Amino acid sequence: MSLFTTIYDVIVVGGGHAGSEAAAASANMGAQTLLITMNLQNIAQMSCNPAMGGIAKGQIVREIDALGGYSGIVTDKTAIQFKMLNKSKGPAMWSPRAQSDRMQFAETWRNLLEQTPNLDFYQDSVNGLLFEKNKIIGVKTSLGLEIKAKAVIVTAGTFLNGLIHIGEKTFGGGRAGERASTGITEDLVAKGFEHGRMKTGTPPRVDGRSLDYSKMTEQPGDSNPEKFSYLPITQPLEKQRSCYLTYTNNEVHRLLREGFDRSPMFNGRIQSTGPRYCPSIEDKIDRFATKERHQIFVEPEGWNTVETYVNGFSTSLPEDIQDKAIRLIPGFENVKFFRYGYAIEYDYFPPTQLKHNLETKLINNLFFAGQINGTTGYEEAAAQGLMAGINAALKVNEKDPFILKRSEAYIGVLIDDLITKGTEEPYRMFTSRAEYRTLLRQDNADLRLTKKAFALGLASKERMDLVLEKQEKTEKLLSFIKNLSVSKEEVNPILEAKNLATINQSMKLIKIASRPQLAFIDFRAIDKLEQFISEHKINNEVIEQAEIYIKYAGYIEKEKNNADKLNRLENVPIPSNFNYSKVKSLSYEAREKLSKIQPVSISQASRISGVSPSDISVLLVYMGR
Repeated sequence: MSLFTTIYDVIVVGGGHAGSEAAAASANMGAQTLLITMNLQNIAQMSCNPAMGGIAKGQIVREIDALGGYSGIVTDKTAIQFKMLNKSKGPAMWSPRAQSDRMQFAETWRNLLEQTPNLDFYQDSVNGLLFEKNKIIGVKTSLGLEIKAKAVIVTAGTFLNGLIHIGEKTFGGGRAGERASTGITEDLVAKGFEHGRMKTGTPPRVDGRSLDYSKMTEQPGDSNPEKFSYLPITQPLEKQRSCYLTYTNNEVHRLLREGFDRSPMFNGRIQSTGPRYCPSIEDKIDRFATKERHQIFVEPEGWNTVETYVNGFSTSLPEDIQDKAIRLIPGFENVKFFRYGYAIEYDYFPPTQLKHNLETKLINNLFFAGQINGTTGYEEAAAQGLMAGINAALKVNEKDPFILKRSEAYIGVLIDDLITKGTEEPYRMFTSRAEYRTLLRQDNADLRLTKKAFALGLASKERMDLVLEKQEKTEKLLSFIKNLSVSKEEVNPILEAKNLATINQSMKLIKIASRPQLAFIDFRAIDKLEQFISEHKINNEVIEQAEIYIKYAGYIEKEKNNADKLNRLENVPIPSNFNYSKVKSLSYEAREKLSKIQPVSISQASRISGVSPSDISVLLVYMGR
């Protein structure tokens, strides 16, 4: 039965961070798109902590913004605090992070989506997929409606056969207060897909009025906050809310251990794998038994709410244990709970079953994005959603897929890692996962990606013009600094103030500016430079680009050369359905892994675990290289 007469170009199943970006991208590329979600009030809900960005994740949000996605804009519009993390390290490590107002975040996302042309909405649960041989043709809802589409993107988050655990209690659910989704896993398994179970958890939410902040350390935002989006439609924060830091102690740990026999993690009820880099509090005190304390970040959930997120206290222990243990943390002595922490188990599908465009290998025009692929985190989900939305729209219009290389974006690293290596635990992005992180900085995501988004039709002319202006002004400033000679009278006072060796003759400014102890601001006293900056209306963003290049030119050029070498191997294709079993010179493990992953290039083959350099040499011979 169907009340929908439209055959949509793209149906997006699920309205979380992946689904929201997927729906926006698909619709903005001109595809007639339908977003189906269980509850339209919960679009882009921040299910866990009320924050976007962080180490490597902030780079991803900047990349999403540069590609025309909405996550950066929404974060800026709803931020209550902004911090640039790792500022004491090199610029490859700088990572923006913002606390958001949880309620405003979801509301702003919904408003943006409702203003997006070509996008329809429907509130219902999808409990089946419609196939025609090895092709998806639509979905079936809990009301029995069949809705047809040329492509479907599944972004089901933690809802696929979700089970919530609090102590000895277990009940179905995809999130607190929301039911699980059933039927999709069963349909996919019937089509030959492998699937598994993963788990994640969330900490208690408490009443901020019941906390004693005088016993905690205040964690304010940056004094000169930046923002995520490169567009001028959002502005940096003028006022901010602070977070607070406190610690667990041995008494807290002792009380928590008393509940281990009632914990689903330790008594065997949960056997699925949780996120290694965001462990529960019981996991932390078990794995790091000698550590006397763990950090607890107390994060406000918005401007006007007293609800507070207890970051670092994720748990599935019984309510009475949670209640007793948390009161032993300084500042929490009189705490009132809004809700207890819990763990959730859900189905995922190993991402080695996908192509690089996030389309499944088994079923044409079916795409997966987000936690269904074994990832954790809003940012990783949103990035996959954006790419799935782009590629679904391209596929229905019979255009080539849009794929980012590892040397082009953290998003490229994320997807290549998933497709090539798979994951047996919730995958989280880190700067260490990127070989070319000096190239993939948060400050230059627009220079790297906006031209590509403009060609796709996702980035506006306004956005493209801003990028071209930034690029042109950066090049002009660099050229000026390279050619500007400065006298010892101009420069020596600057060097003496820093206790640095002075110069005894005029020299090019770039030679002095490359000294690591000096910052660009130190040279603003040089009249010719200041005059050039004023005349050409050069802003801080351009100055930052120029300064990074001056100081890190050698590293940047080295990484570019390495990336070029990698890309030469990317350009050696492997024919689809290549029969590796015939290549007897390959090791048994390599034949097995290559047959399963079906890499599209020699470069991708070289990144598969179990494929050795000698196996790659054999393949190069077979490919005529």
